[in-house]
Amino acid sequence: MARRTLLTGLGLAGAASLAAPGLASAAPAAAVDPFDLHFRIRHKYRPFDLIAPRFVQYDTAVAPAAARNALVVTDVRPRAPYAAVEVEVRSLSGTVLAGLAGDGVSVLGGYTGGRATIEVTAGGTTTVVDSVPATLAAPFRLAVVVNENAVTVLADPTNTGTGWQPLLTERDGVRALVDLRDPAVLGRLGYAYGGRDTVTLGRVRAGYFGQAGVRDPHVVQHADGRPFVRDGKLYLTLTQAGLGFFQQAHWGVWTLDLADPTRLEQVAHLFFARDGVVLGDHAGQIVWDGRRFILAMSSWGDFDGSGVHIRHTTTTANVLSGVHVLPTEPLPLPTSVSSWDPALTRIGGRWHVAFVESPAQAPAFVFHPALAVGPRGAAYDEGLELMGADLSVDQTEGTILQRFGSSWYVLASDGDARQYPVYDLRMRLLGTLDAPYGTNIPHPMIVPVRDGWWLLTFDGTQYAEPVLGYGGHGDFVVMDARA
Repeated sequence: MARRTLLTGLGLAGAASLAAPGLASAAPAAAVDPFDLHFRIRHKYRPFDLIAPRFVQYDTAVAPAAARNALVVTDVRPRAPYAAVEVEVRSLSGTVLAGLAGDGVSVLGGYTGGRATIEVTAGGTTTVVDSVPATLAAPFRLAVVVNENAVTVLADPTNTGTGWQPLLTERDGVRALVDLRDPAVLGRLGYAYGGRDTVTLGRVRAGYFGQAGVRDPHVVQHADGRPFVRDGKLYLTLTQAGLGFFQQAHWGVWTLDLADPTRLEQVAHLFFARDGVVLGDHAGQIVWDGRRFILAMSSWGDFDGSGVHIRHTTTTANVLSGVHVLPTEPLPLPTSVSSWDPALTRIGGRWHVAFVESPAQAPAFVFHPALAVGPRGAAYDEGLELMGADLSVDQTEGTILQRFGSSWYVLASDGDARQYPVYDLRMRLLGTLDAPYGTNIPHPMIVPVRDGWWLLTFDGTQYAEPVLGYGGHGDFVVMDARA
């Protein structure tokens, strides 16, 4: 489904230790400008993990041999409703179940008698909110994933952990009975697994959900725009596609090995507390200003078709590692309409914030790039005034602030023209990048590397769209160029 069609209908001490990472490369030649670069695709691959590799919270390790005839409820809990349980089913003469449970509440997916099911127990009543026919023969693996309030049951008939296919997913029926975004609810629920009648299980693993794909790459940077690199690895944020629409996605921090751009590894999960719930807001940027991290992100975590805005927060915690739930507030931008895709850099003593404006959202979304600038010496969130916007485009997003030589530019992605426009700091169109343009609206995240440049982006390749719908994209794309 095309995007247009869809939218129509660390502690302080630890932070101090990160204050002086190296640059990704020596500065490129002073004469280079973005139009000197000719990019070509070097790598394209798909990060896919139901449980993020570094974020396994529970693992039986040695497969239990006994039959599980009851539900095992652990005291291990996720801090946000983005989690998964994987169960190896060795034999089955009944029902196998997995999910979250505790204190009289449970959200479980399962398989029994030729049907995959999702059931919710609340208020003393168990309700099967969805079921579909399915044919599975032991041994196989079953997984239950929670993304926000969406619950998805997947199976791997190959029993290898590499052949996951979704059987069913349900969000509205779950939300009608329980709100997993509510910390008071989620805090009662531990990872759970087991069965009814005779079920023999092998290894069981649980932890934070990984991703069905990645998108919206944005390099973590210093306030002056230098990329954040440590131990030869470039830090960047990515939107981690969930098993469904934008609310099912969340934000994470990753590293990309500068010696091997096929080594992309997640090092942090970021979630955000607002309006009494924990959400997976994403599509933003992290900036280290020498004493704290500045985070800005887009409010896609509760998107319901009625608007999006940019939010922000600061912290001395090491958000480049671990799991974090951070409170946020709206960023005071000079716009009265929807906004997303923030990019922040301090240029010449003034904070520049590039972003996307969306002045119309019915009957179709209209969105274009814009730039705001603050007073000299002011904080990033003080006194921002609109410097300019390109009103001639209406499907353009993915704003990036990038320096080439001695000059700064605003980069963006035009989904209609299928090209990457380049603007000056007054938002005057200068030209377009010479780079392949894939599917969806890929963001042009350019970074200097060694004696050249990389362009990090994504495409619109979906995962299991017939079952999960739009939102499970995309592939990670690495391009390179030399000046």
